[in-house]
Amino acid sequence: MSIVKELIRKESNGTISFGNYELSEKSKVNDFEHNGDLYKVKTFKKITKLEKNGMIVYESVPGTSVNELNITEREISFAVEGYEDSQITLELEAEKEYKIYIDDTNLGKMKTNLGGKLNFSVELGTNSGKAEVKIVKS
Repeated sequence: MSIVKELIRKESNGTISFGNYELSEKSKVNDFEHNGDLYKVKTFKKITKLEKNGMIVYESVPGTSVNELNITEREISFAVEGYEDSQITLELEAEKEYKIYIDDTNLGKMKTNLGGKLNFSVELGTNSGKAEVKIVKS
């Protein structure tokens, strides 16, 4: 994995990568087209945020780099990298149950709130700064 120096990019496998937690000042890219959708990314050391067609997809505090974000109807998967533990928020379907896996460990099920937000933490400070995340709709 690596920092996304260009802030957002398309990968050869059809996924996207975004975020640069090493930046000391906010940077952003607007209107990044991928598969007919427009993405916007804002990132720096304190926060990383990805929007798709004006809706929040991903947010982390502090900032992270996300590699190979893949979103299907039933599953979201990505690799996340950062310099310390991060709180991640994903916007999914409202009031649905999802199984959360981090580094192939099932952390159990969580239900999204009325707004569809799912919040969880990833320990990056103790795991070489990297983790594999998979969220599966129950």
